[in-house]
Amino acid sequence: MVFHANPSIVRFAVLVAAFVAVTAAGHAAPVVDVVHVNGVIGPATARYVLRALDRAEYHRVQALVLEMDTPGGLTKSMDDISEGLLNSPVPSVAYVYPSGARAASAGVFIMYAAGLAAMAPTTHLGAAHPVSIATTGTGSMDKTEMTKATNDAVAEIRSFALRHGRNGVWAERAVRQSVSITSEEALRLHVIDLIATGPSDLLAKLDGRLVRTATGTVRLQTRNAHLIDVAMDLTEEFLRLLSDPNVGFVLMTIAIYGIIFELSNPGLIFPGVIGVFALLLALASFAIIEVNAAGVIFIVFAIALFIADIKVPSHGILTAGGITSFVLGSLLLTSNQAPFLRVSIALIIGVAVMTAAFFLFAVGAGVRAQGRRVETGREALVGAIGVVRRELAPEGTVFVQGELWSAASSSGMIPAGARVRVVAINGLHLKVRAVDESL
Repeated sequence: MVFHANPSIVRFAVLVAAFVAVTAAGHAAPVVDVVHVNGVIGPATARYVLRALDRAEYHRVQALVLEMDTPGGLTKSMDDISEGLLNSPVPSVAYVYPSGARAASAGVFIMYAAGLAAMAPTTHLGAAHPVSIATTGTGSMDKTEMTKATNDAVAEIRSFALRHGRNGVWAERAVRQSVSITSEEALRLHVIDLIATGPSDLLAKLDGRLVRTATGTVRLQTRNAHLIDVAMDLTEEFLRLLSDPNVGFVLMTIAIYGIIFELSNPGLIFPGVIGVFALLLALASFAIIEVNAAGVIFIVFAIALFIADIKVPSHGILTAGGITSFVLGSLLLTSNQAPFLRVSIALIIGVAVMTAAFFLFAVGAGVRAQGRRVETGREALVGAIGVVRRELAPEGTVFVQGELWSAASSSGMIPAGARVRVVAINGLHLKVRAVDESL
């Protein structure tokens, strides 16, 4: 039995289905992207946040939340993030989270650049005074340069405060006097817009708020929004690893060992390849964190002394000089940076002790080898015991170590069958004494 559908009914059903689909799409839960700004802010963090902003714009999400727990970071990376936040059409929310977290130094500027600022209870914010960056040969700013940098930072953060209607006076104090405040004080002083106990509470309190973006003011609809974590990609993870000064220092140490092993054992190839590869990565790391040139020079000088000690027997003097130069260079390498951008003192001492032990062992082994009696070759015959086969008067033949040798007595005639000791070698001729005579 065949049924024929009424065309009018079919058209009506299609229209109803389309209406339901559009309605469902219109009422789909909004989306909020989340990025995690943890640790030192460097090129990897900047690339990560800017990529997340582009992604958020493409997917038209309600907002991008920056969960922050940072001691600060590099000025260039901070500026890149701030500029990205200010020029994005996506509403941005900087959120210091979880409890115990902080947003210091560069983190303060990013908080002020974001469209909305929030903090979790028991968090703090502040200490945004510029840290000396290596701009001179000594790796430090003079007073005039520091004043210029401070005034520039104050102007920048006050402009952020003016744009988003936050407390510019406190922002200036954070830069000039490195003051810090708790989340409760920040809310009371209108440094931030709200306190939220967690992501869910944050979304509920963001709902309905107006946020200024690069394309105008947007009202957020976040009450039932889905949070989507945007993770770092492999390139960003790799850049973040290189941004750690301790990683750069370890890479430099590996490079030193690899190059020294290759020069002391030409033809091994593998240590040389590893050393050069580690050196290139170390230089990339040092370029990211802007190390002190004087520290690099001291480390290069230390490498030269280590190599010289392999080629020239100095009884440890060159090694001692190399260790001293290595430690000084390591200490100077990041001395101009903020504490969280410096190489660990414990790591420097550990590597220096390990290097000293290695070279002292190598030098000691060389000295001991020079003092050993020769055990192979013709030189090993000196001191060997033999038997006279043909009377030495003063020349004749002796049997030593399984071979017959032409020999000459150094002390008169020695009869056949007598035992003799080799005292010297002259070409293929031995010089011997009777075994009962002293050398």
